Amino acid sequence: MNSKRVALITGGNRGIGKEIARQLAQKGLHVIIGCRSKEKGRQAVFELRSEGLELEVQVVDLQDPGSIDAIVDRIRQEHGRLDVLINNAGIILDRGVSVLDVEEDVMKETLETNFFGALRMIQAVVPLMKEQGYGRIVNMSSGLGSFEVMQGLLGLKGSSSAYRISKTMLNALTVLVDQEAAAYGIQTNAVCPGRVQTDMGGTDAPLSVAEGADTAVWLATAGEDGPSGGYFRERKAISW
Repeated sequence: MNSKRVALITGGNRGIGKEIARQLAQKGLHVIIGCRSKEKGRQAVFELRSEGLELEVQVVDLQDPGSIDAIVDRIRQEHGRLDVLINNAGIILDRGVSVLDVEEDVMKETLETNFFGALRMIQAVVPLMKEQGYGRIVNMSSGLGSFEVMQGLLGLKGSSSAYRISKTMLNALTVLVDQEAAAYGIQTNAVCPGRVQTDMGGTDAPLSVAEGADTAVWLATAGEDGPSGGYFRERKAISW
């Protein structure tokens, strides 16, 4: 069984997820990268282990409840604990598409990964966190899902609606989970990393991957007096 704190990061094989994995491992956590492709996960782990960090890869398909139950069972058997869950895996399939034109299948697939995947992960890991009276859940959201931003970004209007609605739902999930789990020492927060230099954010994005990962790592390692039930960018609370 593991005496170190154990962190699971979905979609941790690339981009912000991979950088969060790096930074958490640098802080001494045992990091599990969860992803659909074992080969891609192994490559990420190989690169990070070359830096002297402790990580492993576990295959998980967020659209398959059985796969989620299986990874949590493996973590219980192999480590006896799970301290941190970073719901980082996400997709955008309707970039620039009007809400009036978005296809229903695109909306459903987006919600399956970005919302239902996070919901399934949380429901699966909270019982394990409750057992030890400690947990940190970080949901990687987006300012594009904020009501304040949606009402103010006239240039975007109703574009990328599937992605943005999925993040709005993730924000609501954050608040509701916090109401249920905070009493067990579990802190649940949402993060807007900003526009980061990743495949999703683009090479012209203003923030580095390290900067985009910082707030999630801060929340994942917060002490007992850390925030819970909040929405953060650059370690500062922002509007839902």
